[in-house]
Amino acid sequence: MNKKILAMLLALVMILAACGGSPEPAPTDETTDTGEDTRTPASDLNVGVFYYDYSDVYISTVRAELDKLLDAEGINYTNYDAANTQPTQTDQVTSAITAGTNLLVVNVVETSSADAAQGIADQAKLADIPVIFFNREVADEVIQSYDKAAFIGTNAPEAGHMQGEMIAEYLLANYDAVDLNGDGTISYVMFKGQEGNAEAEARTQFAVEDADKLLTEGGKNALEFYDSNNAQKYLVDTAGAWSAQASQDYMQTILSTYSEANNNMVELVIANNDGMAEGAIAALQNAGYNREGATVIPVFGVDATETAVAKIDAGEMIGSIKQDNVGMAETINALIKNVNSGSELMANTESYNVDEGVAKIRVPYSKYTAN
Repeated sequence: MNKKILAMLLALVMILAACGGSPEPAPTDETTDTGEDTRTPASDLNVGVFYYDYSDVYISTVRAELDKLLDAEGINYTNYDAANTQPTQTDQVTSAITAGTNLLVVNVVETSSADAAQGIADQAKLADIPVIFFNREVADEVIQSYDKAAFIGTNAPEAGHMQGEMIAEYLLANYDAVDLNGDGTISYVMFKGQEGNAEAEARTQFAVEDADKLLTEGGKNALEFYDSNNAQKYLVDTAGAWSAQASQDYMQTILSTYSEANNNMVELVIANNDGMAEGAIAALQNAGYNREGATVIPVFGVDATETAVAKIDAGEMIGSIKQDNVGMAETINALIKNVNSGSELMANTESYNVDEGVAKIRVPYSKYTAN
């Protein structure tokens, strides 16, 4: 090969080498020299929030508040509606864990036994993910069975005690107006939400017990259930849904027999939640009561929902015990933020009302009346 051809070949090799590619970029503040991404990643928390029933008025307000808080935090979440059916909720939890949910927030459906909550806690433990139960009481042993479990709710008897005090205070101040037949005794109906539910049991018991105690101390007779043949002294929502429809149906049936004309009118309505209180009011209004200028049968509820507060302010209802939906949502969110930051589930809860010996936080009740 002559020198001229060799020189041309060498020149061609040098050109090809120069065009063959660029050198690797120098590391930046977003990558290491191994290519590992060191930027702050978006949260990989994937929260499943399991509600016992979207149709529950109070629960719907908690859901709205919690959605806002989680959206503001930029946390991924999915809401589930069990429609008041425990097998549905249990299946939802199982499917969510399989799909990658790594934090459970559970408003358990079945509360008459610990089995449903324990089964969910066991699933969380097997998957090694935290679980926060809320609103509907679960047994201490369920929470104590797993170190990544907690409960956020209320002190169930507190609502009953407050409601009993509110009822007695109102009756002592308005006794003659409430005692429609003038027999010296106030007849009442009690609408109970669900058998075996801790909140329903406590409210049913203490609302009447405390009202009776204060009434007798004030020189009046104890309350008397309108139907002497009912040994339980309450009417329960047989669907366990605490629904306005159940109490409205009951009240309409009652009013067909118990009336001012028959001199045996129900003179007081006590309801375990505002939904049932409002159902009773609807029936009373259909019969001409609890309207402007008409006789008001005093109705008391629990939750102080927006619609109930409006009825109280309008004089259609006397009072309610506020179950703090904002406080409930904020407390749930505080524990979710702990998990999201890598802290212990119950970190930074020293200022909360925590039960001794078990990871349960109690959100306080308060009274609401128009006065």
